[in-house]
Amino acid sequence: MSALDSVLIQCPYCWEALDISVDPSVAEQEYVEDCQVCCQPILLRVVFDDNLTPHVEARAENE
Repeated sequence: MSALDSVLIQCPYCWEALDISVDPSVAEQEYVEDCQVCCQPILLRVVFDDNLTPHVEARAENE
């Protein structure tokens, strides 16, 4: 089992920096996680490249 990677994102609602955990065992992921500050739903798209570097896109759920 892989360890989770920590990634900093910015909430598209309140603009706070958030530390999220992503799972490198799944190359492409899309899921909703609530902001830890304002509790709004954030749509996260995570893609890992060949070096297992995570690339995260954080959008407002209603975009």
